[in-house]
Amino acid sequence: MEASAAKFIGAGLAAIGMIGSGIGVGNIWANLIATVGRNPSAKANVELYGWIGFAVTEAIALFALVVALMVLFA
Repeated sequence: MEASAAKFIGAGLAAIGMIGSGIGVGNIWANLIATVGRNPSAKANVELYGWIGFAVTEAIALFALVVALMVLFA
């Protein structure tokens, strides 16, 4: 196997973490919408936790992207 092919395979495998992040973000917002739909007065309490969960989940996706780019270009 050539080194360039191995880099592409490694970058693709490193990018798999972004799939899980997308699923996680979808779950966070779906549950937030369901919670506010059931109890609208709880919006102020759960909205902050939704944004924090979104930020942490997106950070994982950014780490996966950085690792994929490092494998590809380093």
